Amino acid sequence: MSHFSGVLQLTDLDDFITPSQECIKPVIIEKTKSKTGAKISIKDDGYYQETEAGTQKLQKVEITLQDCLACSGCITSAEGVLITQQSQEELLKVLNENQLLKTDEKASDEVRVIVFTISQQPVLSLAQRYGLTVESASKHLCGYLRHLGGDIILNTRIADDLALLECRQEFIERFRNNSEQQPMPMLTSSCPGWVCYAEKTHGNFILPYISTTRSPQQIMGMLVKQWLAKKLQVKAEKIYHVTIMPCYDKKLEASRQDFYSEVENSKDVDCVITSIEIEQMLGSQTLEKYPFSTFDYPWSDDNESSDVGNICGYESSTSGGYSEHIFKYSAKQLFDVDMTTLEYKNLRNPDFREVTLERDGKCLLKFAIANGFRNIQNLVQKLKRGKTQYHFVEVMACPSGCINGGAQIRPTSGQNVRELTSQLEQLYRQLPQSNPENLASTSVYSNFFNGFHTEKAKMLLHTNYHAVEKLNTALNIKW
Repeated sequence: MSHFSGVLQLTDLDDFITPSQECIKPVIIEKTKSKTGAKISIKDDGYYQETEAGTQKLQKVEITLQDCLACSGCITSAEGVLITQQSQEELLKVLNENQLLKTDEKASDEVRVIVFTISQQPVLSLAQRYGLTVESASKHLCGYLRHLGGDIILNTRIADDLALLECRQEFIERFRNNSEQQPMPMLTSSCPGWVCYAEKTHGNFILPYISTTRSPQQIMGMLVKQWLAKKLQVKAEKIYHVTIMPCYDKKLEASRQDFYSEVENSKDVDCVITSIEIEQMLGSQTLEKYPFSTFDYPWSDDNESSDVGNICGYESSTSGGYSEHIFKYSAKQLFDVDMTTLEYKNLRNPDFREVTLERDGKCLLKFAIANGFRNIQNLVQKLKRGKTQYHFVEVMACPSGCINGGAQIRPTSGQNVRELTSQLEQLYRQLPQSNPENLASTSVYSNFFNGFHTEKAKMLLHTNYHAVEKLNTALNIKW
């Protein structure tokens, strides 16, 4: 993620990921002696051409994830570990080594349990890419991952439910006990791109506003390395946990020190693979080549619900439904108002919208959804000026939210991003809706967390954020 220049105007802010003034990638440029100098012209295809005695097409410079992670301008050096640990090459290496260990009786103690966790958005992306129904895509994907060597295949539904339950309870407590330590509005924390930006750009000012509830990915990491490890009677370090996500920033999130246990010598999530990387791993093959398989559900012995392992949607938002779910719950809990449907009002653009609960002309609740860095920047500026009246804001770094994550499969020839996003949103809204209330009364809370919103639940389902000191290097001096 690029650092935002202090002189950048809000109107110039763009949500496309491009190099900033501080992004530097060394490129070898072969110079030729010239008395008159070279002339540069821009052609229709966007490439530069150098004209002197004829024309020469210049090489297009591309900034990749690896380049960004290796740069100390905005990404810390510690995050450079992602170059090797968070890649499809590393994943395939681990899977191949594990398959060899399974055939060696002397190395049986070194065999690892391979666990995959799949979020909804990559399934939708793959379904659209290969012309499959969402159900077929999820089953073929499970089959493909088992073919690669996956032992247990999970989805994020239980973690999505847990995140909503904890986040809404956290909001109720903040609303009733508004303080300097936990001021309003409460801002969601499930988007690592937004959290990374907040830590590195606005630091201690913005962090108290951010919810402490873990993202679904990291809730799954905790469940896999603690609940599942105990159930399988293996050490956490013997489980290799891979998540499939729509976002490259999830790799940064998984590598946070907060999600590493020194006692267990294990990260909650060992590797993050994105939708694009799954497509690359498949290569010229199609997903439907692999036989159907289904998700596992190891969280209870009696399968408390027959559909509990299925992929589900959450409200109309494609990023977890935080704003809608918590608004409806809070309206009932705080003001005894039943809300079945919400009507959001678009503000400057469809990615910034709000909903209000009023009584006798008085505003009781005011929530918003802010997607994309243009809207995030404006939201933060309003917070700094004390001009925001919101109680809760669902914040996502990508325009249109997680369905348009930066690592979702890109549009094919002749298709633009908006058309693809619209198609994915339609697929999302066809998913069955999950009801987190069903999870609150299950054995997940009673057996593992000692009940709903207990001290143990707070400890395992919440985290902390840290302001990152900016690096003053020669590369980021603003002339």
